[in-house]
Amino acid sequence: MPATPPRVRLPWVARLAHLWRATTRTVSGLLFLALFGVFIVQIAARFGFDKPLPWTDEAAVIVYLWVILWTAAWVVPEREHVVFDLVWNSVNVRTRQAMRIAGNLLVGGLAGMALPASWDYVHFMGREGSPVLGVSFMWIYLPFVMLLVAMVLRSLWAVVQAMQGRGLEAELHL
Repeated sequence: MPATPPRVRLPWVARLAHLWRATTRTVSGLLFLALFGVFIVQIAARFGFDKPLPWTDEAAVIVYLWVILWTAAWVVPEREHVVFDLVWNSVNVRTRQAMRIAGNLLVGGLAGMALPASWDYVHFMGREGSPVLGVSFMWIYLPFVMLLVAMVLRSLWAVVQAMQGRGLEAELHL
């Protein structure tokens, strides 16, 4: 019987990053499952029992917003976001490094500049609730603020990576 390999202990930062990725993916999956459940209830009530439920439309929209913005912010890796890489693949590594730093400073800077006003607006909207469920608009629009925070953090990380010369190889997107 072959010996089992020794268990590798990851540094606490790597363990924390792994836990964060697992948690965000789980939340994303649960949100999608909730959206699917609301959708099934909506179809069954409307077409099966001929008694549409008003709350299902509102719940579906709220959960849909959360699924899209949460997943874009925390789950989808940078390499999976839409890119225009025709120029990227035609330049040398030093130019890629400058492009990555400049692009991420621009995106992260704009998201960072939008963050305070966006938070103020989302916080202000907490005074009102959705028409049917009465869910505070702050909770409905909160994932947009999370998306901005994620954009700032990802951009800072990408700038650090680019300054160290990582992630500058040409990629073939098919």
